Amino acid sequence: MNKYPLWKYLLVLVVALFGIIYALPNLYPDDPALQITAKKAGGETEQDVLDRAITSLKKAGVTVKRSELMQGSALIRFDNVDDQISAKEVVQKAVSEDYVVAMNLAPNTPAWLSSIGAGPIKLGLDLRGGVHFLMEVDMAKATENKLKNDLNNIRDGLREAKVRYKQATLEGSQIRLSFTTEERVSQARSLLQKEFRDYLIQEEQADNLTTLLLALSEQATKEIKDYAISQNLTSLRNRVNELGVAEPVVQRQGAERIVIQLPGIQDTAEAKRIIGRAANLEFRMVDWENDPMSVRRAPIGSEFLAMRGTGQQVLLKKDVIVTGDRVVGASTGYDENGRAQVNIELDSVGGRRMFKTTNRHVKDSMAVVFIELEPEKRKVMIDGEEVEKVFTKETREVINVATIQSALGNSFRITGLDSPAEAKELALLLRAGALAAPMYFVEERTVGPSLGQQNIEAGLMSLVVGFTLVLLFMIGYYKVFGMIANVALVLNLLLLVAFMSVIPGATLSLPGMAGIVLTVGMAVDANVLIFARIREEMANGVTPHAAINAGYDRAFLTILDANITTLLVGLVLFAFGSGPVKGFAVTLSIGILTSMFTAIVGTRSIVNLIYGGRALQKLSI
Repeated sequence: MNKYPLWKYLLVLVVALFGIIYALPNLYPDDPALQITAKKAGGETEQDVLDRAITSLKKAGVTVKRSELMQGSALIRFDNVDDQISAKEVVQKAVSEDYVVAMNLAPNTPAWLSSIGAGPIKLGLDLRGGVHFLMEVDMAKATENKLKNDLNNIRDGLREAKVRYKQATLEGSQIRLSFTTEERVSQARSLLQKEFRDYLIQEEQADNLTTLLLALSEQATKEIKDYAISQNLTSLRNRVNELGVAEPVVQRQGAERIVIQLPGIQDTAEAKRIIGRAANLEFRMVDWENDPMSVRRAPIGSEFLAMRGTGQQVLLKKDVIVTGDRVVGASTGYDENGRAQVNIELDSVGGRRMFKTTNRHVKDSMAVVFIELEPEKRKVMIDGEEVEKVFTKETREVINVATIQSALGNSFRITGLDSPAEAKELALLLRAGALAAPMYFVEERTVGPSLGQQNIEAGLMSLVVGFTLVLLFMIGYYKVFGMIANVALVLNLLLLVAFMSVIPGATLSLPGMAGIVLTVGMAVDANVLIFARIREEMANGVTPHAAINAGYDRAFLTILDANITTLLVGLVLFAFGSGPVKGFAVTLSIGILTSMFTAIVGTRSIVNLIYGGRALQKLSI
């Protein structure tokens, strides 16, 4: 009686070793650091850039702990947060505007632990710190994008209906359609009222032409703004998910702003670049009717755009076949020459448009235009006062020109990219979804670990005090069995920390620390039930061995019922909660499972090891 087979002892030993090893990285805190990253995708931070930064820090009297080049970026470590904060401005001035300097927390985990997948617990924004962005959506650009897209659709609709127009242009916030006859005006008006109901239509006469003026209604403008916010929220959430950030916050604030919080992110520079980048694609036909070398000005309906890398001017049709909005899938790969490419998959509408156009233009050339929108600050005069305003800078480059060999459908590829890194980033942006409108950073705040450190210290203090009181109570009340329970309690805490460290997406927040404290109490509760049962059995005259066996067997169902009901609550909180609530649910659920193992299997194995096979007259309980 009260003997375990060898495999059970080995199981407990293996579990204990797992807990110790994977909890170890938490003894190596992260270093405050500055990360220098090139703005352009695939760009490298060279040694000379790092040397300039280090030299400037020495002149400023800022102590550097260590510096290193890693995966195309430079990392400068400091001993404390104060040095990190004062160094940021110094380093930003020392490097050019082509580089982003971001505050970060650099891991200190030994290589041998990292090699087996061990790492510290990922902390939430309230404990570790992180980055807080407040972004504003450019609603004027959202409206402009809607007008441009509808203009292309109107042109296509008029062509399909065989309604000839003299001119179709976008002027300010109005679409202008000019016709030579009243019959065509009537046909066009009928088409517009049927297919484009968001527009208010006015008519004007000039130079023997009748012009229809299309302006968005007030309701349509409101819907465009709501859609811009909604689409940007979706795209940003997808981008954040691609970055692998645990428990991010991406939510709307007011009518035109979005709040993003990224706790414990390892690469804040990359996050800022990916999140704030508004990139899109346009597929357009090359103007085969005109020789770009022989024309000084682009003909009506065409324009010159520069080829990336060479700067060579390419004459393109202004009509857009398909934009990146129609992309539903994007992945990276390599062409037959080993160069990076992006494999594109369009939706049904985009696929039909692409097939219709390319089927008519086999042996003609099609270009892929890369569009990037960046915020640009300029000083302007308003009411005689110089103020700083944010404008959107648009860059258009041709990244690929290819001859259409056969009609294209939903799937094809894009080549001509500079590097695999650029291909990866373009695929990410397209996969996440294009932004409905560009955004610019209104507020960027790095939540330093100083506040988080205070929270950690307060949480640890409550944990230590509670833990110590429980240990003393168990020893004083249950003697040897209390010491056994304390060993299991320590093991439970190690296992909880270990599992929180290795589970992907698990993040410890301040409510999560409360969950750990609650788990300690629940683990003790299970042992109290077992030990109380053993005492009852001995009071009834049962032998010590029989009392131990009965105590564990008869208390098992009670412990199981209590923990399962609490676990169900934890799962519900995890499923329907968010942010801090979810963090609390994670620690609570994991803690319940580990406490059941340590309270039932862990303590039983120690008790069996000490008392099993021995003649007992009494127990120290």
